[in-house]
Amino acid sequence: MFTGLIADIGTVRARKQGGRNWSVTIATGFDTSDFEIGESIAVDGACLTVTAFDGDSFSIDASPETLSRTTLGDRPVGARVHLERALRVGDRLGGHIVLGHVDAVGTIRSRSRDDNAILFTIEAPEEVRPYLIDKGSVAVDGVSLTVNSVDGALFSLAIIPHTLEKTNLGDYHPGRAVNLEGDVLGKYVRKFVDPASTALTMEALAKAGFSA
Repeated sequence: MFTGLIADIGTVRARKQGGRNWSVTIATGFDTSDFEIGESIAVDGACLTVTAFDGDSFSIDASPETLSRTTLGDRPVGARVHLERALRVGDRLGGHIVLGHVDAVGTIRSRSRDDNAILFTIEAPEEVRPYLIDKGSVAVDGVSLTVNSVDGALFSLAIIPHTLEKTNLGDYHPGRAVNLEGDVLGKYVRKFVDPASTALTMEALAKAGFSA
């Protein structure tokens, strides 16, 4: 579990393909002295498992599922990526609850400036749209952000100077693919109230003795 507050900007140092899997090594400014094999780390919002580490880098394996649902396979050697280590019990939850389970890849459609902020419009695939609401939360490449507004498949964001300084978002431009994760609280609410996703049907009510 993560918070969507980026703690380091890493750099892809090496990529090695083995069958349909990728092994990726990422240079980091994290103190790796307390890293453990098997711990989770979010790379551009995707929760991945540390398979090796040394003084200034760590490696992860990306499965076909990860490569198909995220942008990781498109990040070349030298690319900068957002990094966040897993949340410790008792840590402050400064962003929102982010699982690191990327729902789909979206596309930046526009970028503009409003005073000291940068405004983005992002097109979200169908998998993410039900969880986008005005002033709700969304993770974009692992960054916890507030949705300004939603218009069909499009949603808008305003990126403040602090976020621009601490992330790569200032380098993003229209056409860039980004990892999107909807708010997990919204997912559970939808599961409970959407008849299409629950066992609560007219047939089930009738069997239980309820009638129209």
